[in-house]
Amino acid sequence: MLSLLLGLGLPTALHVYIGLRLFTAPGWPAPWAALGWGLLGLCYLVLLAGFRAARREATGFTRVIQWGAYLWLGAFGVFLTAVLASDLVGAVLALSGTVTDMHALARGRAAAVLGTVVPAVAFAFVTARGKARVERTTVALKDLGPGLDGLRVVQLSDVHVGPTLDGVWLQRVVDQVNALNPDIVAITGDLVDGSVDELRDQMTPLAGIKAPLGVYYVTGNHEFYHGARAWMAEVARLGITVLTNEHRVVERGGARLVVAGVTDHDAGHIDPPLQSRPDLALAGAPPDVPRLLLAHQPRTALSLQGLRVDLQLSGHTHGGQIFPFMFFVKFQQPVVKGLATVAGTRVYTHRGTGYWGPPLRLGPAPEIAALTLVGAPRSDGDSSQA
Repeated sequence: MLSLLLGLGLPTALHVYIGLRLFTAPGWPAPWAALGWGLLGLCYLVLLAGFRAARREATGFTRVIQWGAYLWLGAFGVFLTAVLASDLVGAVLALSGTVTDMHALARGRAAAVLGTVVPAVAFAFVTARGKARVERTTVALKDLGPGLDGLRVVQLSDVHVGPTLDGVWLQRVVDQVNALNPDIVAITGDLVDGSVDELRDQMTPLAGIKAPLGVYYVTGNHEFYHGARAWMAEVARLGITVLTNEHRVVERGGARLVVAGVTDHDAGHIDPPLQSRPDLALAGAPPDVPRLLLAHQPRTALSLQGLRVDLQLSGHTHGGQIFPFMFFVKFQQPVVKGLATVAGTRVYTHRGTGYWGPPLRLGPAPEIAALTLVGAPRSDGDSSQA
C-alpha cells in the first residue's frame, strides 16, 4: 500500500504543480482556467488507465487508451521541464528587480510554456512517426581486403515494434533498408515491446530484408523483458542469423570480415546462461581479419578487455529521444550517438529506428545507419589481439 501511495503521490503532485503554474497563478479569466485543469485531469486519468490497459488483453479500446497514455507521458515530461525552466527564469527576473508585477510575470511564463510546448510536442510526434533519416558514415578498417572495400552495412536498432508501432510501419522500414542495397544488415537489439504471441504477425515484414552477406541480430534489454529465448527463436524462424555470443566469417572476393554478436550487456541479471560474453563471441575468430561486433549497449566496449574489435555497432540510447533527456544518458553510457572511440574501440551508436514509450522524438530523429567500410593502411606498429 505504501509503495502504491508513493507511486501515485509523486506524479499527482507534479501534475498539480503544472496546473498551478499554468492555470491558477496566471489568473486566466473564466472559463479558461477551469478548462485547463479539466484537460490536465483527463490526461492524468488516461495515464493511469494506460498502465492498467497494458496488463490486459489487447483490444481496440485498450490500444486507444495506451496511445493516449504514452502520448501524454512524453508531453508531460516536456511540460514539466518547461515549467521548471520558466520558474527558474522567473525567479532570476524577480530577484534582479527586472520584473515587479508578479501577476504579469506568472501570466507571461504560462503563455510562454503553452506557446512553446504545444507546437514542440506536435513536431516531436510528426518526427517520431515520420520516415527514418538515413545517416551515411564511412569507416576505415585495418586489414580489410580489397574484395570487401566499400562494403555497405545497414544498421537498424531500437525498432520497438509494440503498442504504437505495427507491421505496416515495419514494412516501411524494411522497404527503406532494401532500397539502400546493403551487403550486410545488422539489427542491434530492442526489436520489440511485447511477447511473441502478441507480436508475431506484426514482425513478418522482417523476413523481407535482403542482404547477400547476411542479416544479423543481437538481443537488447527489452527482449529480456518479453521472453528473450522465444524472440531469438522467432527471429531465426524469419530467416535472420541470431548471434548469441558467437560470430560468423563472411567473405567476398577473397577478403574476410568477422561479424560477431553478444547478448545485451545486462542479460545475465535476467537469464544468467545468456550473459553477455564478448570473449566467447570472438573465440576462434581469425586474428588477422577485421572484426565487427554487434552489441546493444555502447558500454559493452568498456568490457572488451583487450579483445580486438575494429568497430562496435550499438544502439540503446535513442540519442536521448526527447529533449532534454539526452543530457542524462551520459550518466549510464559512454556515448549518446554517432561514431566515437570508447576505451580504444570505435563505436557507432545508433539513435534508434523506432522509439520507446511516448510516440515522440524531440531533437534526435529516427535513424537508419548506412555505414560504408573501407580499407585503412596498416602502420608498422599495428598488432592484433585474439
